[in-house]
Amino acid sequence: MLRDWINGAAKRLPEWPLYIAGALPPLWLLALGIADSLGADPVKAMERQIGIWALQLLIAGLCVTPLRRFAGINLLKFRRAIGLVAFTYVVLHFLIWLVLDMGLLWGQAIADIYKRPYVTMGMVALVAMVPLAVTSNRWSIRKLGAAGWQRLHRLTYLAALAGGLHYVWLVKAWPLEPFLYLGAILGLLVLRLVPKTRRRAAESATA
Repeated sequence: MLRDWINGAAKRLPEWPLYIAGALPPLWLLALGIADSLGADPVKAMERQIGIWALQLLIAGLCVTPLRRFAGINLLKFRRAIGLVAFTYVVLHFLIWLVLDMGLLWGQAIADIYKRPYVTMGMVALVAMVPLAVTSNRWSIRKLGAAGWQRLHRLTYLAALAGGLHYVWLVKAWPLEPFLYLGAILGLLVLRLVPKTRRRAAESATA
């Protein structure tokens, strides 16, 4: 079966190639910028593309648990790498905005965080991901305990939702793409409630 083949391949494959693969797209984007191949506004092009990749990786991370629960495909060993690469992209997205777009004008940047909802949501996503990245190691799991670590890492949901809203509020022409990303995030979050709902329904029926 395809599921068994995927699970077998996942067991054999190490985690580290994901970090190498994650480093390639930003380098490719940088090369395009140096070659002046990103259009009239290369900074905006880099900022937007890195942000989209970050959102895609956040969605990929959210897919891991539903795939295991509903399809029997176990990719849990890769979730940390996906999350850390996503965090790196979010930080790059922020730095491109702060350094290249805003020119390190801290006062204006802080004002935008307060005044512009899409910037606010982007900062919420970044801040929510910081403790996730810091605690993505075995030492933190031992220190926090499995239950405490899992509760902390529910911030992933906030980060993904804030990232989706950031993209929706960012665009002005209301194209379909940002809503597809936000819909995917909401759908994946709802899927996490399905087993709990079924279990509670069974307990109520028994009662």
